[in-house]
Amino acid sequence: MDTEQILERLDRAWKDFESSYEGLTEEQLMIPNVTGAWSVRDIIAHVTWWDEEALKHLPVVLEGGKPERYSDKYGGIDDFNAIMTVKRSHLSLAEVLKMHDDVHAQLVEYVRNAPADLFASETRFRRRLRLDTFGHYPVHTQAIKKWREALDQKAEGIA
Repeated sequence: MDTEQILERLDRAWKDFESSYEGLTEEQLMIPNVTGAWSVRDIIAHVTWWDEEALKHLPVVLEGGKPERYSDKYGGIDDFNAIMTVKRSHLSLAEVLKMHDDVHAQLVEYVRNAPADLFASETRFRRRLRLDTFGHYPVHTQAIKKWREALDQKAEGIA
C-alpha cells in the first residue's frame, strides 16, 4: 500500500460514515439510543475524538515511542469514551460538526505528509491509523444505518 491508497481508504470510510446520517434533521441527530445512550451527534463527537487520538499518538509512534495504554491512564477504552462523552456533552451540534470537519482535515493533512514507507506494510503507524479511523468509522456507519432503518420502519408503521 502507498500513501494515496491509505488516503483513499480513509476518504471512502469517512464519506460512508457521513452519508450514514446525511439528510437527518437537527432533531433526529439528537435522538438518544442510536448506540447505547448515544445520539448520532454523540457518535459524530466520538469519531472526532478518535481522529484526535490518532493525531496525538501517531507522532509518538512515528518517533518509535509507545502511547500510554488506555487501561493504565483511564481504566480502559470504554472508560476513556465515557470520560470524553461527558467532556463533549456541552458542545452544540454545530460545534460538534465543525470540530468533526476541522479535526478530520488536520488528520488527512498529517497522513498526506507522513513518510510513505509507513504505509508499505502493516507498521505500528499504519495499524494505529486504521484502528482509530478507517477501521473504526464503519462500526458507527453500520450502527447509524441500522438505527435509521428502524426509524424508517417505525415511521411507516411497520415496526
